[in-house]
Amino acid sequence: MKKKKLLLIASIGGHLTQLLQLETWFKNYQYHIVTERSIISRKLSNQYPISLLLQGGRNYPVRYVFKLFFNTVKSLLIFLIKRPDIIITTGAHTAVPMCYLAKLFRRKVIFIESFAKSSSPTLSGRLVYPISDLFIVQWESMKEVYPKAVYGGCVY
Repeated sequence: MKKKKLLLIASIGGHLTQLLQLETWFKNYQYHIVTERSIISRKLSNQYPISLLLQGGRNYPVRYVFKLFFNTVKSLLIFLIKRPDIIITTGAHTAVPMCYLAKLFRRKVIFIESFAKSSSPTLSGRLVYPISDLFIVQWESMKEVYPKAVYGGCVY
């Protein structure tokens, strides 16, 4: 039986750290990691198959729009080249376009809400929740925010 292809995507920092905590699980599959360009992610490319997007926060709205557009186009190219069966993400904004591309191509989306959120949703969580095939929360209290979510415990 053919192994599923996973595309793991997360913004740099805590989101990527949480995603990498799943290594003992994802290393049993064909996988590719997508994150933002930084010194840390360049070092990770020695250890993992990785593609890099532009890093950009929403605190500079004009720049953010251009970076979001660029990252969406690059995400499409990565998606078409890697042809994943499943997208797994811990967020944030970098991951949202890839999740919508996955749904457009009828692929599965698994979203893991941030450990840092125990009572309110993240923006990326709110955007991906309606299209996710599996939405995992790390706090039991978050089931009130996301009624269809599955409590998975903490990733750390």
